[in-house]
Amino acid sequence: MNHIIVFLAFSILTFAQPLSEDLAYQTVSGHLQGSNIPEAYIREAFTHDEIKIHKEIAEKFARPYEKKTWKVYRKIFVKDSRIKAGVKFYKENIELIKTVSSEYKVDPFIIVTIAGIESNYGSHHSQYSVFNSLYSQIHDMPKRAKWASKELAEFIKYCYNDQLDPQEIGGSYAGAFGFGQFIPSSFNNFSVDFNEDGVRQPYDWPDVLASIANYLRLNGYTPNSNNYDRDGDIWKSIYAYNHADNYVMAVLELRNEIKNQSLSEGTTKD
Repeated sequence: MNHIIVFLAFSILTFAQPLSEDLAYQTVSGHLQGSNIPEAYIREAFTHDEIKIHKEIAEKFARPYEKKTWKVYRKIFVKDSRIKAGVKFYKENIELIKTVSSEYKVDPFIIVTIAGIESNYGSHHSQYSVFNSLYSQIHDMPKRAKWASKELAEFIKYCYNDQLDPQEIGGSYAGAFGFGQFIPSSFNNFSVDFNEDGVRQPYDWPDVLASIANYLRLNGYTPNSNNYDRDGDIWKSIYAYNHADNYVMAVLELRNEIKNQSLSEGTTKD
């Protein structure tokens, strides 16, 4: 009970400050000058009742998965449960996956694998509100504050354009969101309205899978490439998605396992 009281007191003290003294508000507002977003909307976002600074986010950045040894990292992502989930997802969404693959000329199993690693096919994608994650980085992580300020500005643009409450969207401790785990600038720049319903949805598979494929293509993936070599075009495009060799190696190895098991089960003839 004492811990809860202290936390609440800390929250109240943190956000009782005027906006003129809020570092996040000041820096993000600067990035939004000249945009179509009303000042009233920005002020409301930064006085929201749900704003929190999560102290553990800085600690999580100090221990990222990608810095683990390959042996440890591999055990997390290249395992039977992930392979089976990938095969199941491919089988259940095969027509959509093939359509996206054909449209963007990207290996369907690369698309499937990234979706699996990023959100375990939709079952794990939200730890904090995206706003609070980026807000916490601005206040607690000086080396990331400039980057986080730009990303929070991009997130506010997204929320305003799609008429969302800035605290409505959950994501990772880094500020990525949706089943594809895009940071806000990547979502704004690379996401696709594949089902043509007028909205780019971070939680609808047609838009998510097409957005992943579009991101890869616009980050160096050569159409219909078969070059899976280290530092080839496929490697580089996956590395752009997550700047870590461990990540690329996990995607490529898991991709092979999902494809091989799908072939053995007769799910695909590709």
